[in-house]
Amino acid sequence: MENKVEERELTRGLKGRHLQLIALGGIIGSGYFLGTGYVISKAGPASVLAYLLGGLIVFSVMLCLGELAVAVPISGSFVTYARKYISPAWACGVGWCYWLTWVTYVPSEMIAAGIIMNDFFPTVSTMWWAVLFGVIITVINVASVKTFGEMEFWLALIKILALVMFVGLAILIVFGVVGDAGYVGTKVLLGHGGFTPNGSWAVFLTMVIILVNFQGSEIIGLAAGESKKPEKAIPKAIKNVVWRIVALYIIPMLLLVTIYPWDKASLEKSAFSAALSAYGLDWAGGVFSFVILTAAISCSNSGLYGCSRAIYALSRENMAPSWLSKLNDRGVPQNATMLSIFTCWIGVIAYTIDTSETIYTYLLALSGFSGAIAWISICWCQLNFRRRREAAGLTASSLKFRVPLFPYLTYFGIWAQVACLVVVAFTEDLRNALYLGIPLLILPIVWYKVREFRQKIAAVNED
Repeated sequence: MENKVEERELTRGLKGRHLQLIALGGIIGSGYFLGTGYVISKAGPASVLAYLLGGLIVFSVMLCLGELAVAVPISGSFVTYARKYISPAWACGVGWCYWLTWVTYVPSEMIAAGIIMNDFFPTVSTMWWAVLFGVIITVINVASVKTFGEMEFWLALIKILALVMFVGLAILIVFGVVGDAGYVGTKVLLGHGGFTPNGSWAVFLTMVIILVNFQGSEIIGLAAGESKKPEKAIPKAIKNVVWRIVALYIIPMLLLVTIYPWDKASLEKSAFSAALSAYGLDWAGGVFSFVILTAAISCSNSGLYGCSRAIYALSRENMAPSWLSKLNDRGVPQNATMLSIFTCWIGVIAYTIDTSETIYTYLLALSGFSGAIAWISICWCQLNFRRRREAAGLTASSLKFRVPLFPYLTYFGIWAQVACLVVVAFTEDLRNALYLGIPLLILPIVWYKVREFRQKIAAVNED
């Protein structure tokens, strides 16, 4: 039996500037500022190449998503696209797997924000700070999509300005203008075992972690159904996001390994803050604590938006309970948002109780798997979309926005990520992602197939 979907439509309240910063807000989380040290410690200065390759994968996925989102601008994007261009069962698996990813990843960002506030106010526990931030992002997401877009715009802008500040200071350090080390040049970059101290293979091992950092850019597609003039706003946002990834990931990373020895980097402290402190800029620690706090709230905000729209799309496609597609008077999927944030709060409590951080490690690994599956699905949908147009005699020139170098760029987006998942399978530290991710992908597919079979049997019996 089909869902009785709410008559109201999602409000198109997102402007072009909102879309551009929403995509960036999802990918510049606290994990980037705190987790970069792990990547550098594994790959050394060559981690720049890993980020460059990751950026190229993002570029291909975003172009595929852009072509689909402009041609069919609907909220829920890749869930609905997967149903139409791959299969309903696959869409069900990808959609639920994606939702579970965000409702388990968002709590980690809320906990990160809570830890920072606990440092400032030790008498208040981390969990209560995390719950407070959960309430704040819930209010923002339920209020209106315009409120969400505006808040995300300013939160993301703070992160961008912080990275611009770091780039400026790092350049001055390299040339000896700031700090007491004199002219640095390439002494640090090449002086601790060379550019690839742990070998070239380390670049590919860290690729999976880097793709986790890049996840969130696909939220721009989920926002397509709530953007004004998507045929203009989405292509512009996608093109700008690609260039900003280069400016905010590649350039800062290159400067970071140029001024800070890779073998001193770790997860214990933000590598950006440690690098500036090493040259006497201790005030940077306080600045980056604030920035990490902003990043955590921003990523939680955009993550809650993404998972609520994903489960809203599942409900619209009759793959989740019908009440999750209900919209409030402001055109916001309130029930989908409340269910998502409630699940996030359960995650916050679980993270707080689990002092061994086992749950955190497993769920963070899961986000890498399901994120890659969602991105592969996007490229796969675009491939089938274009093939169907060709079969119908329609040319690519009639599309308002299209993937260049088709189908090569699309195939690269698919197979590069498949290769990353193969690396995961042969890497002991990361293999947990497959143990968790594969069942979470397959179980909804099996459930959908079983339900579909039962519906066919029931229809035959009625006849």
